[in-house]
Amino acid sequence: MPELPEVETIKRSLAQKITGLTIREVKIYLPKIIQGPNPDEFQARLNGKTFLNVNRRGKYLLFYLSAGIVLIVHLKMTGQLIYSPANAPVARHTHVFFNLSNEHRLSFLDLRQFGRLCLVPLKELENMPGLKKLGVEPLGEEFFPDVMAQELSRRRTRLKPLLLDQSFIAGIGNIYADEILHRACLHPLRPANMLKTQETELLFKAIQEVLQEGIACRGTTIRDYVDGEGRPGNYQNKLKVHGRAGQVCGRCNQPIVRLRIQGRSAYICSYCQKL
Repeated sequence: MPELPEVETIKRSLAQKITGLTIREVKIYLPKIIQGPNPDEFQARLNGKTFLNVNRRGKYLLFYLSAGIVLIVHLKMTGQLIYSPANAPVARHTHVFFNLSNEHRLSFLDLRQFGRLCLVPLKELENMPGLKKLGVEPLGEEFFPDVMAQELSRRRTRLKPLLLDQSFIAGIGNIYADEILHRACLHPLRPANMLKTQETELLFKAIQEVLQEGIACRGTTIRDYVDGEGRPGNYQNKLKVHGRAGQVCGRCNQPIVRLRIQGRSAYICSYCQKL
């Protein structure tokens, strides 16, 4: 699933391409992808609208359009948004596309068909399910070490599940949680409220550093992820633990192991990240 660095990269790559362009036509090949309103109304509301701005909230992409409406896109596991010439062949697994006023097209592709598109009035955006319960943005101005320390002190949840909880911090997924905890030398099963002050500071620093590095590398491509122009990311070449079971830690030369935590894989250094 695309995480914060991937979604941020898609946002940036698309913003410079589509801002100021008008939607001439919407084609829907898989109606279930449209979460709301109904597909016919979805098409009618979007025709003739202009892209004013592109933003991100957690793992959601937000396209602000003229007439006070917002297109919300959640890519889920394998969703892609690709900007291409309008005369390019329609790629396999394309479920929705938008013909634009500059003879280009914005296409939504999704192999697994879990992604969703939703159109809402701007005034209702903050109350949308999924968005309204999102936690703090880890690269935003409201994210401070003391704020995180207070939140951690109130939670007995293990660190890895907590980092994946979108109501705690928005945008972190499995890959970056593993990398963050390894950088901070913290075991994923440590209870959050048991961290010492120095450990909390290391965790805060690791969250920001790893996410910023992921963005600088334009995301992590392990399977399906590409940016808005169809280009893969590079952060997979810098991963220290995720997906590296059986290899050795670059910090201490001890083996990296794979754990199962609440049904999901977690990768750790057995020496650096002691429980």
